[in-house]
Amino acid sequence: MGNQHRKTLFTTIGIDTETNALVEKICKRYSLKKNEVVKLAFGYIDKAHINPADAPESVKLELAKINKRQDDIIRFIRNYEEKELNPMIRTSHSIATKFDTIAKSLSGKVDLEINTSNENLINVLKKLDEQFSKVATVINNQAKQINDLSQIINSSSQKQERNNNKLLQLISLYSELATCGVMDGKRKENLKTEIAHLINEK
Repeated sequence: MGNQHRKTLFTTIGIDTETNALVEKICKRYSLKKNEVVKLAFGYIDKAHINPADAPESVKLELAKINKRQDDIIRFIRNYEEKELNPMIRTSHSIATKFDTIAKSLSGKVDLEINTSNENLINVLKKLDEQFSKVATVINNQAKQINDLSQIINSSSQKQERNNNKLLQLISLYSELATCGVMDGKRKENLKTEIAHLINEK
């Protein structure tokens, strides 16, 4: 495809000398051509919806409007802070203070409960230790008594066994003595001596 050239058609308008001088002044200031100044100026008027027939407002008046808008915005912000933000801040602070107070109170109660529980546990352990000590003492005493009784029973059993043996020996000796004849005088005397020895033996 070949290059397509768009042709721009120019028209002329009639302006007075004073306006022409103003256009040239703007062209010189911003290094623009007259047609560029006219194009940009009308484009700006169109986009800004400015009526060229209206009298131009002074810079001071525009600044005053801007300052008034700023003052209105500042008053709105202050009013919003006073009516909305500050109450919210005070409420939040009050809630935080109450929460902190409750947390401290609960912490104190929990610490007190823990200390009380520890003291109760220590007292219970002390009582258990005392009871165990008493039980251990009783058990030791009973063990000693049982040991003493066992020794007594054992000694008594041994004594009883000796007595039984002695009784059997005496029966044997008396039986043998009963069978001795008239001629066994010496044997009789020996048996009587053994019998007397067993009877007197402790």
